[in-house]
Amino acid sequence: MSATGCRPIVEVQFADYLWPGLNQLFTELSRSYLLSNGQWPIHSLIRVPIGAYGSGGPYHSSSIESVLANIRGIKVAYPSNGADLKGLLKAAYEDPNPVVVLEHKGLYWSKIPGTESAKVVEPDRNYRVPLGKARTVLGIDRELAVDDSTATVVTYGRGVHWAMEAAQAFPGRVEVLDLRTIQPVDYSTIEASVAQTNRCLVLTEEPVAHSFAQALAGHIATRCFRDLDAAPAVVGSMDLPAIPLNENLEAAVLPSAPKVKTALASLLNT
Repeated sequence: MSATGCRPIVEVQFADYLWPGLNQLFTELSRSYLLSNGQWPIHSLIRVPIGAYGSGGPYHSSSIESVLANIRGIKVAYPSNGADLKGLLKAAYEDPNPVVVLEHKGLYWSKIPGTESAKVVEPDRNYRVPLGKARTVLGIDRELAVDDSTATVVTYGRGVHWAMEAAQAFPGRVEVLDLRTIQPVDYSTIEASVAQTNRCLVLTEEPVAHSFAQALAGHIATRCFRDLDAAPAVVGSMDLPAIPLNENLEAAVLPSAPKVKTALASLLNT
């Protein structure tokens, strides 16, 4: 459809269901423009509900952004609130590349306690969020930062809400950046923030090993080395093959505001 000039919008009902279509996404959509020397532009928008919520179990709860981030030729968005979802969807529809928009299903209607800020006033029809532009959700108190250590939390999706809750324990000392897009990444905003705070924690719902978040922490360690007072930290889910069905086990596996608070306390005291 894209090759004939259409702009299809596709929904894959859960991130776990994307695997059967991964061959088409990787082999065809991501490469068609390059391999056809521009004759087959692939305007396509793929919406994918993602993340763990409400005992969805091992087939409805996965976070897969690291796999998508490694497919050259596509863009990946991951909003944390309804306004950004609308703005990113519009920008994605108008983008000439294949764009996957990841929508955390626990943020729909702010179903998870602590995510009430995901519900916002709907912006007008002209609202756009540029792909690759992060936003500062919470800033530091510059006067307080003269005497106290500070840190930047780089995150996205549900992670924004964990970070905001955890930051309440350290008033004025934590800056929270919402990436909004996984690919491309707004490196300049991250680097500018770390230059001010001198510490960084990357927060993800994925397991940490071999993840996008871990790669991002490596970038920060390299590019921000002279500004850092401590090694970048990464917080994510437990390293398991799947999210458990049991609600208590699900909560134990996932990150949480208390876990982020503990990691921030350690980082700020380093």
